[in-house]
Amino acid sequence: SCKVFFAKDPLKIVRAQGQYMFDENGEKYLDCINNVAHVGHCHPHVTKAATEQMELLNTNSRFLHDNLVQYAQRLTATLPEKLSVCYFVNSGSEANDLALRLARQYRGHQDVITLD
Repeated sequence: SCKVFFAKDPLKIVRAQGQYMFDENGEKYLDCINNVAHVGHCHPHVTKAATEQMELLNTNSRFLHDNLVQYAQRLTATLPEKLSVCYFVNSGSEANDLALRLARQYRGHQDVITLD
């Protein structure tokens, strides 16, 4: 049910670097939608860290690993004491879903107001 963004003339993106994506003809596009606003595509520090991690272990957070605990401890150390629990999820959609479920459980209400 997901519509293509460019139904009449779809883009065929073949590579990306920094904040730009490039189509099959070499045309450059500023990427404003692919969750790369913080570090960009192919950032050398990020790709190096990802490569090192994948050489060691390539899995998700369903299994226990010391790095998950260490990251949660480092993260919560920067937050107020009341914010002491971390939930690791796969995407922004999963984070939103979890936040909504937690709020509904805590408040005991099912109603939601959204602003567009």
